Amino acid sequence: MSRRGSSLVAAGILFSRITGLVRQRVIAFYLGQGPAADILNAAFRIPNFLQNLFGEGALSASFIPSYSRLLGQGREKDARRLASAVLSLLALLIAIVVLLGEIATPLLVALLVPKWHGAQRDATIALVRILFPGAGLLVISAWCLGVLNSHRRFLLSYASPVVWNVAIILAVFLFARRSDQDHFIMVAAWGSLAGSFLQVAVQWPVVRAVGGQVGLASWRGVAEVRTVVAAFVPNMVSRGANQISAFIDLSLASFLPAGAVAAMANAQVLYTLPVSLFGMAISAAELPEMSREQGDSDTVAKALRIRLGAATQRLAFYIVPSAVGFLVLGGVIAGAIFQTGAFKHGDSNFVWIILGGSSIGLLASTLGRLYASTFYALHDTTTPLRCGIVRVALTGLLGVVAALFLPDLLGIDHKWGAAGLTASAGIAGWVEFVLLRRGLCRRLGQFALPTRELAKLWLAAGIAALAGTGVRLGLADMQARPLLLALVVLPVHIILYCSMTSWWNIPEAAVLTERGRLLVRRVLRRP
Repeated sequence: MSRRGSSLVAAGILFSRITGLVRQRVIAFYLGQGPAADILNAAFRIPNFLQNLFGEGALSASFIPSYSRLLGQGREKDARRLASAVLSLLALLIAIVVLLGEIATPLLVALLVPKWHGAQRDATIALVRILFPGAGLLVISAWCLGVLNSHRRFLLSYASPVVWNVAIILAVFLFARRSDQDHFIMVAAWGSLAGSFLQVAVQWPVVRAVGGQVGLASWRGVAEVRTVVAAFVPNMVSRGANQISAFIDLSLASFLPAGAVAAMANAQVLYTLPVSLFGMAISAAELPEMSREQGDSDTVAKALRIRLGAATQRLAFYIVPSAVGFLVLGGVIAGAIFQTGAFKHGDSNFVWIILGGSSIGLLASTLGRLYASTFYALHDTTTPLRCGIVRVALTGLLGVVAALFLPDLLGIDHKWGAAGLTASAGIAGWVEFVLLRRGLCRRLGQFALPTRELAKLWLAAGIAALAGTGVRLGLADMQARPLLLALVVLPVHIILYCSMTSWWNIPEAAVLTERGRLLVRRVLRRP
């Protein structure tokens, strides 16, 4: 079930990410990577931080294990009472947080982008105040995701952000495409608010269909609520490590040259794509399945070790070529997605710099998400909390050095500090990964990383990326047509990687090859 579940999660995420890329391309067309793009991307970061911290991060890790366990025990009525109680608590919490956020927006903006002043700061404050209520709605959407995932309804929950992206795209096309940039970013913010409401609305009927008559209800007398609440705060910190790290990076990016904030946001859309498609897909599908494991401690530990081994191999197969591709072919990827209108070739190279830094920690961050999910299934929130705190501290410390001091020491352009930010976050991600793995080995017993297989994956990805680079250099005349260039270069990278790993009998390559053969047969059999 977990392989099918992860495929559905990946499909849902793919739909939402494709529309997200279209959204970013539309914004890039009109704003490029100038001051207005910086303002819009910085404003989006604050409510997104709230959503990720309180919503999918903390809520999923604390709510899904308890809710899934009740379903696995056949206690549907108790599960429904728990879902209603958590929704009530969440609605109250979010109402308070959004109200306080509206009041404290100037302070939050000062913390997020301390270097900004005057009109730039005022515009960011105005946008954040529009976006804050939408962030609260997106947290409720994360509750819907928890219910749907526990019932193994993965596709809708992860595809629902499509309506959020479409709402923003339609808003700017209908009301802002011929306006100035200041009006454009305001319309985009109102489109985001409308999309947040729609994202909840499309999930609600299915939530009621699978979860029963869930709704606002008292949490008194619901025993499992204490378990969820007790796990919520540590999960918020540990699962929110990525968001807190990104928050720190954005704050430091405000000290860098104009366009750095927008470039980091554009790079984030790209380097989180494989993490979301594969890391989130597999981890999200595994969490409810791990939570359903029953038996004595040795039986559960053995089952989890088997799941971890299989999931690790699947993740590495997709993440390793993504990381190498970002490092070697990041300019081709960025150009294909963003280079249009006000977004120029130099902007693509700036995003490539940042992608190169992010590639350092891509595998560690993805595996870290899987390991953290295993701890949550075991109802251990302390270990991920401690590891998350270490990661956040390292991100801040290394980020300050890499972004603000290292460029001067090396005598290079300050914009390289943006790559230093993502690279330092990657190093912190590896430290967190090592700590999480060590903790799991103590809890479950030793489970080996597929070292030989990983070496083959890195070698295959490296050779494939170099071949893609050779094609790119041979087609230098196509630099002005970045999308066409990518359609030639990237397939070389992908096909060669898949061919080499299949030749080396990598298990996931065999699965992928077989799926491709079945798909071709189905297409050929159609009249």
